[in-house]
Amino acid sequence: MNIPANLKYTKDHEWVSVEGDIAIVGITDFAQKELGDIVYVEVETLDQTLSKDEVFGTVEAVKTVSDLFLPLSGEIIEFNDSLESDPEKVNTDPYGDGWMVKVKFTDASEIETLLSSEDYKALIGA
Repeated sequence: MNIPANLKYTKDHEWVSVEGDIAIVGITDFAQKELGDIVYVEVETLDQTLSKDEVFGTVEAVKTVSDLFLPLSGEIIEFNDSLESDPEKVNTDPYGDGWMVKVKFTDASEIETLLSSEDYKALIGA
């Protein structure tokens, strides 16, 4: 299972890459495997400011729909539009082309509440 050491993680199986005051967010390799074939990603919160742990969208697989939770408070400034026509990128490249949103976060101290790769491995029993 792929769990990059340079990323942060949530208990809800999102990953976070922090670049300055922007966080790139997606779901983990573990999450996409658990969900199965992703058929649709919906984010209707573009240009909205949300609090940490609020639902920012949903991901739909063949047999289930799962909420996506924002790992850091802030404004959703970008959605990965390529997922509209090619949602399976979440399955094939969850940490690259399968990213979901970019967030201009407002509270850098929240980064400390995220899991390290080692903590996330322990959470999922990897």
